[in-house]
Amino acid sequence: MNSSSVGPATGPRHGTKVVVTGAAGGIGAALVGALVALGCEVVGIDRPGTSLPDGVVSIPLLEADLADDAAAAAAVERAVSLLGGLDCLIGAAASVASVHRAGSFSPSVFRHDIESNLLSQFWTAQAAYPALVASSNANLVLFSSTGALDGLPGQVSYGAAKAGVLGLVRTLAAEWADSGIRVNAIVPGLVATPKVLAMPAETRERVLRTVAMKRLVEVDEVVASVLFLMSSGAGAITGQSLRVDGGAGINTQGLYR
Repeated sequence: MNSSSVGPATGPRHGTKVVVTGAAGGIGAALVGALVALGCEVVGIDRPGTSLPDGVVSIPLLEADLADDAAAAAAVERAVSLLGGLDCLIGAAASVASVHRAGSFSPSVFRHDIESNLLSQFWTAQAAYPALVASSNANLVLFSSTGALDGLPGQVSYGAAKAGVLGLVRTLAAEWADSGIRVNAIVPGLVATPKVLAMPAETRERVLRTVAMKRLVEVDEVVASVLFLMSSGAGAITGQSLRVDGGAGINTQGLYR
């Protein structure tokens, strides 16, 4: 491959056409800002009634319930039309209805979390496929969670949905490789978003005891990981899950004191 034909090894090419779902959220909005700063063309999608936070560069923000297959398809089609094509879909949209132990989990809440965190990812990916096929630099980055790999007491539906995203990523990567589309997952731990920072301090501290680095993941660290997966430096990476969790999944209890 001629090095002059590829983009930077740590970020997307200038002019890359990107759709970001969950664009009004903490991570989504940070992604929007970073992508625009790199010269990408960006359209966001988020739930009805949402808006970009103050200070985030203005981009088109479409409203849609992505758990609804028809609404998701229509939003992606509209976004592709606005961009005049598509090189990357970033699935950062997520929703947690409530926290309960599995034995008392409401069927309606369970369905909501599966629809919002798993089905929405598939509907948008499926809708983006025709446009991605036409791109010479196509990739898909979906968001999972460490709860999918390590378990997440109190959020059985969210953990199950995010585990489904990992299966979705590996299957789409296998099916779409011949079309030149790379598909990968970001697997964040506890990230310092406004929602997490609003948690009781004792809750955060309890969770961080199991994290090797004993700190929250910064939003910019998640953004940088997404940008890498979009880059030419990740050109041979597909079907993979990149944990960005400060070492939450490793055993820190050795045989010494």
